[in-house]
Amino acid sequence: MTTAELIHEELRDLPEERLSKVLQFVRLLKDSGEESGIACALNSEAVLAKDWLTPEEDEAWRNL
Repeated sequence: MTTAELIHEELRDLPEERLSKVLQFVRLLKDSGEESGIACALNSEAVLAKDWLTPEEDEAWRNL
């Protein structure tokens, strides 16, 4: 049995809400090679904003 067939067999019994997560993961895997830099930047924006979007940071960069 091929890997695709095994995956299909496993997916057959999953509830719909789990299938949507699998679909998101598969799309992530497909896209990761093409736009990994953009995806990484977008995903890290919220985390970095915690450090960057502060009054102290604004003051530090005010003269530039």
